[in-house]
Amino acid sequence: MQGRFHFYEGYSMKEVTFPVRVMYELGIKTLFVSNASGGMNPSFKIGDLMIITDHINFFPEHPLRGKNFPTGPRFPDMHEPYDLALVAEADKIAEEKGIRVVHGVYVGVQGPTFETPAEYRMYRILGGDAVGMSTVPEVIVAHHCGIKTFGISVITDLGGFDDPVEVSHEEVQEAANKAQPLMTEIMREMINRA
Repeated sequence: MQGRFHFYEGYSMKEVTFPVRVMYELGIKTLFVSNASGGMNPSFKIGDLMIITDHINFFPEHPLRGKNFPTGPRFPDMHEPYDLALVAEADKIAEEKGIRVVHGVYVGVQGPTFETPAEYRMYRILGGDAVGMSTVPEVIVAHHCGIKTFGISVITDLGGFDDPVEVSHEEVQEAANKAQPLMTEIMREMINRA
């Protein structure tokens, strides 16, 4: 896919996750997801690639709410939403290619505003390393369908520290564009080795 449907754009969770349902029907076994996100971990730098190891769902609607699709159980286990073998493979490739990667927990929120300094601090206290407005619904549905998932966040801005930093959409795009080739290199090599 090129892009995605965002909940903040007014789409329902069913519409946001419909492409994943289509992928399942097409026989897709592994899903790679990426996003631009705000970093809250003080060790992160703008432009870092954060391999997602877990997430916290702050969306106001759950993507599995309603009638259960027969692709998975009514109450799916979420102990490993991001496949650990894929994470290990990405780490190995990044090390071989000299690409800096960090690991972290992604917090998925509705948006469409960037976070306030207090919100950044709250999400960090709750265990988040990065925050963004996508990814979590798609990963939940993929996991429900039995699709293995690998995710990377491009850290495009930093927040929640002593000195508040103003963020613009243009700056986020610029940071994402700079990091994108490195992310693509890791993912392309993962696909080649599969």
